[in-house]
Amino acid sequence: MFLLLFLSFLSLLSLLPPPPLAAASAVITTGAGHAIAYPSFEHLNVKDSIATATQLLRPAATTTTTNQYTDSGDNASPQNTTAKLHLFHRDKLPSSWHNDHRRRFDARLKRDARRVAALIRRSHRPSDVYQAADFGSDVVSGMDQGSGEYFVRIGVGSPARSQYMVIDSGSDIVWVQCQPCRQCYHQSDPVFDPAASASFSGVSCSSTVCDQVENSGCHAGRCKYEVSYGDGSYTKGTLALETLTVGHMTIQNVAIGCGHMNRGMFVGAAGLLGLGGGSMSLVGQLGGQTGGVFSYCLVSRGTESSGSLEFGRSTLPVGAAWVPLLRNPRAPSFYYIGLSGLGVGGTRVPISEDIFRLDELGNGGVVMDTGTAVTRLPAAAYAAFRDTFMAQTANLPRAPEVSIFDTCYDLNGFVTVRVPTVSFFLSGGPILTLPARNFIIPVDEKGTFCFAFAPSPSSLSIIGNIQQEGIQITFDGANGYVGFGPNVC
Repeated sequence: MFLLLFLSFLSLLSLLPPPPLAAASAVITTGAGHAIAYPSFEHLNVKDSIATATQLLRPAATTTTTNQYTDSGDNASPQNTTAKLHLFHRDKLPSSWHNDHRRRFDARLKRDARRVAALIRRSHRPSDVYQAADFGSDVVSGMDQGSGEYFVRIGVGSPARSQYMVIDSGSDIVWVQCQPCRQCYHQSDPVFDPAASASFSGVSCSSTVCDQVENSGCHAGRCKYEVSYGDGSYTKGTLALETLTVGHMTIQNVAIGCGHMNRGMFVGAAGLLGLGGGSMSLVGQLGGQTGGVFSYCLVSRGTESSGSLEFGRSTLPVGAAWVPLLRNPRAPSFYYIGLSGLGVGGTRVPISEDIFRLDELGNGGVVMDTGTAVTRLPAAAYAAFRDTFMAQTANLPRAPEVSIFDTCYDLNGFVTVRVPTVSFFLSGGPILTLPARNFIIPVDEKGTFCFAFAPSPSSLSIIGNIQQEGIQITFDGANGYVGFGPNVC
């Protein structure tokens, strides 16, 4: 039934008229045979883009929770349970707040390089790494030191204590720093004290919950966990069952890590909220309460507005374009999608579809990741994509390369410029055409803009958060689909 509805939607979508050339939002269209209709060019407002990226940001408040709630009623079915949270970019956290745009930009790219390296290591590690290991051995997580880009505010314990948490679609663990804190990094809120929570309960070594943790051990009858990250940062502590307040939902008996020894610079966050595809992530633990559905809209860089993170099947959008999720047993936390090709300026780039394929051994494929900023493509695909874009922007003055960006432009003095559109050809036919702000971005205040893609050092492709910004993205893990649009944020 779901597949029939999906195909019916695609048929209707192909009848829609093409969007305007200067479209400000992402556009989903479908190709009928060889006839492809999507915008060829857009107009980028140079001055507005620079002003948005470099404006004075005010840090988000820490004194109260900033959640919005969707009350489904006392008699609602479990799968109608919903919650909506505000989503903040890291630049708005008080502990990381500063207004030097180039400093923020350089720091973001350094975090990005570490994040990409960590994801590639995970996707290429042998499958036996994901079995239970001896306590104390290294586990490479999708989250690297300081790589968290987006944060939500949730309540931990009873009574609920508000905490900033990094969201990570590539991790399966939920953890917070805990008292007594033998070694903790600085966070924006007071460190959580389990002794002050009436709902905190340690997990015994014999518990099946303890068995599900990738790296667990036992001490004095209590389940211990340890997660080490690729750069030497880590969290160590006790596994516990605790109550979390997520929007209007009060979720009891969530398995969380209570970290008594933590090292790293997690930008003032109390811990990490894993949203990956595994059983120990928050999404996995919520299970039937939300029908395996969550949705996010990542806030655009430099804006005062906030994005959103929602849980619950009743939040499934009407009018989204749905494509199948793919599963890689070697990296079960990751959300893979099918990508068949790329488009520039209304023309499909001549790239073999095989370059994006996830093979039987778990190599290659395309991961959607909230923690990676810049989309990475296999070197051959990136080169063809970049060269096509350069050929269609030959009239724009070039600038020297900046960091990982090898295609940059000097737009100083321009008010607007006409640029070719950039599109992802998704499995099943939908074409996601990005707004200009999602692929050509300012890197300084002088008018230097760069093409926001980079080559991957492996066969793995990663769709980063710059390309996802402003687009409503919904994961329906229970049915194995991801939806794009129709709303923007």
